[in-house]
Amino acid sequence: MSKVSQEKIIESRMKLRARFEEKMRLTPSVADDKPRGSGPENRHGMPQLPIGQTATSKWPVLDLGYQPEIGLGRWRLMVDGEVENPVRLTWNEFMEMPQTDDVSDFHCVTTWSKLNMRWRGVRLLDIAALVQPKDTATHLLCYGYDTYTTNISLEEALKPDVLLVHTFEGKPLEREHGGPVRMITPQLYAWKGSKWIKRIRFMNADEKGFWEERGYSNTAYPWRNDRYDDEG
Repeated sequence: MSKVSQEKIIESRMKLRARFEEKMRLTPSVADDKPRGSGPENRHGMPQLPIGQTATSKWPVLDLGYQPEIGLGRWRLMVDGEVENPVRLTWNEFMEMPQTDDVSDFHCVTTWSKLNMRWRGVRLLDIAALVQPKDTATHLLCYGYDTYTTNISLEEALKPDVLLVHTFEGKPLEREHGGPVRMITPQLYAWKGSKWIKRIRFMNADEKGFWEERGYSNTAYPWRNDRYDDEG
């Protein structure tokens, strides 16, 4: 990626942060004054282990019964919808984006949590900075190569630990865990991060994804036990 493009991403990233800063600051995983959980404070001031979760050293595999195999030469990421500059990134173009190393926790709605996972990938914030969301954009719908979909508000999606990861613990992300690229959402339950991601559509209104249409929570806040529509 050219120096000019890098500079544009940095400039747009700063504008997006300013635009959504207040909304991000007020999200429950940051601002909840009565979070439910146990253990020391995590990176965001919440209890490390949300209510109802059990820490595990393993990384269980959950999917829709289909694990697509996508070669790097065939993988593409479409980013479109309510944006000024829709793109279709190849693997090489994706890897030319600013790369981020991060450590975060992974909370599955099925009650297990894996802590201190080491990732490398591209911030969703930097993808957004590349395409420049319109002022009308409020939510995303993410699509996987396995036909999976999930929705997320922009104030959650633009947090700095929301990544499109290609590397875990220094090795390429395994196919069973969503490789070559999956999204992670450390401050929400993990179903909000699509495995085998292929498209991100910016929207001017909310639209439910696969599990949300089947009774899972639309917001998915772990420290509120926010797993299903009838819980909060």
